[in-house]
Amino acid sequence: MRSEEIYRKSCVVMPGGVNSPVRSFKSVGMSPMIVESGAGDLIRDVDGREFIDYCNSWGALLLGHADERIVRAVCQQVAKGSSFGISTEVEEQIASKIVGLIPSVEKIRFVSSGTEATMTALRIARGFTGRSKIVKFAGQYHGHHDSLLVQAGSGVACLNTSATSLGVNPGVIADTICLPFNDVEKVCSFLRSRAGAEVAAVIVEPIAGNMGVVPPVNGFLQMLREETKRCGALLIFDEVITGFRVGLGGAQGLYGIDPDLTCFGKVIGGGFPVAAVGGKSAIMDCLAPLGQVYQAGTLSGNPPSMRAGLETLSVLEQAGFYEKLQQKADRLIKPIQEVLKKKNFPGCLQQVGSMFTLFLGPLKVERSEDLNALDYPLFGRFFRYLYEKGIYIPPAAQESWFVSSAHTDEHLDYTADCICKFIDEY
Repeated sequence: MRSEEIYRKSCVVMPGGVNSPVRSFKSVGMSPMIVESGAGDLIRDVDGREFIDYCNSWGALLLGHADERIVRAVCQQVAKGSSFGISTEVEEQIASKIVGLIPSVEKIRFVSSGTEATMTALRIARGFTGRSKIVKFAGQYHGHHDSLLVQAGSGVACLNTSATSLGVNPGVIADTICLPFNDVEKVCSFLRSRAGAEVAAVIVEPIAGNMGVVPPVNGFLQMLREETKRCGALLIFDEVITGFRVGLGGAQGLYGIDPDLTCFGKVIGGGFPVAAVGGKSAIMDCLAPLGQVYQAGTLSGNPPSMRAGLETLSVLEQAGFYEKLQQKADRLIKPIQEVLKKKNFPGCLQQVGSMFTLFLGPLKVERSEDLNALDYPLFGRFFRYLYEKGIYIPPAAQESWFVSSAHTDEHLDYTADCICKFIDEY
């Protein structure tokens, strides 16, 4: 098979044969897929096999693959030039669009990846507050920069002393504090302690997406907003996944929270490498050239990417878009939930809008400790079963799945039938 041949060649010139670890399919005991093309809700590999795609470039492709509106807009832009390293009008256009849609964002700075966005947000927070410590939550991933690549800790007021990667200097993570997600009492107690007065920012995925879809419990986000204001820390929402995915106002619109800074990515690029950090003017103006917090990038605000994002947001503004997207997600999810309940299957399905995760093992997931019940061998069987049926899901047991506006009723029904059959025969 061509995919096996390409993978073998890739292993010679790239570590593990891939440019991002999860692409290796190591956790599901398979050789990786090598994609050739995508259209709508389908992807095709180099061996000509087609798959209904529920990864959608990890949530970026809200409109599906090769949407003709995005393709047309980007081609028009590329014909004018692909990169200048100079400001362009389309940057102002998409910035104004996002500022108009997200009330908490008064100014915005574009970068090229979610990792850059969260890294920049932390630097802004430290520069603005003059404080050094950052609070993150166990099980939440905010990119691979050193200060947030920290293992989940079980203690509430303890600094983590180790990282989830070799090569991270212990001194870099000495000011990173990891607390339990969705634990209102413990987090509130910490922020009210003496140590809380040293915190520059609390960064949170308002809906966890990188440990599977885990919604906030009632009152958790509200507590974060109140307590960060009380102790003088900034509240940073990492909406790289949820921004414009769960609604036109993101998770903050869904839950009615007004964060100080927000990180965006994925959807705002329409499939191109775009991310951003935005927030209150007084905070954002700390960035150079106005302030002394430095950030720069040759491809920040890259014109084709900006054009793809602007076209995507224009589509999302159309009346009824999210209602139709919700109907598609529910069409897939409801039959699965019914058979899970009927069969008393060891697992649960958690959903917010068009993003969801079918956890195999846990009966409920509210925090990272609940993931200890994951049945990884069962997930491997499940992944391979769907793969053979022409259905592609993220190749990891604790990732989010995504429905796009391009998914057809026929493919949604087929997918639901296959998953229900797997559960029924368990």
